[in-house]
Amino acid sequence: MADRNPYEVPTEMREFAERSVDQARKAFDGFIGAAHKAVDSAHGSAESARANTQDAARKAISYAENNVGAAFDLARKLVQSKDLTEVLEHQSEFVKAQIAALQSQLRDLGEAAQDAAAKAAETVTKAARPK
Repeated sequence: MADRNPYEVPTEMREFAERSVDQARKAFDGFIGAAHKAVDSAHGSAESARANTQDAARKAISYAENNVGAAFDLARKLVQSKDLTEVLEHQSEFVKAQIAALQSQLRDLGEAAQDAAAKAAETVTKAARPK
């Protein structure tokens, strides 16, 4: 009994967890596919506004897809971990990577919002000029 690892997960439980992660991943992939189709079919009244909205929506979906993908990767690593130290290591790596990803995503979205605002202002300025 002293040789037994206190964190050891029975094989059946590990396999069940892995199947659950795979099923959740497939369901999420289906959702993302539908979201991509919805964005592609979106129509707006102004072409530039539509393009900016589609671009922002595609970025947001891409970020969500990447973030959820990272969470699924973490889930897989966690169910395959052999001990608590490995679990904590995977969790720490995940948190660090997600913080870096979030910073990059926020910076990118901020730049996209500035570009969209500048294009919108340019369109309004052109429309307001006397001809």
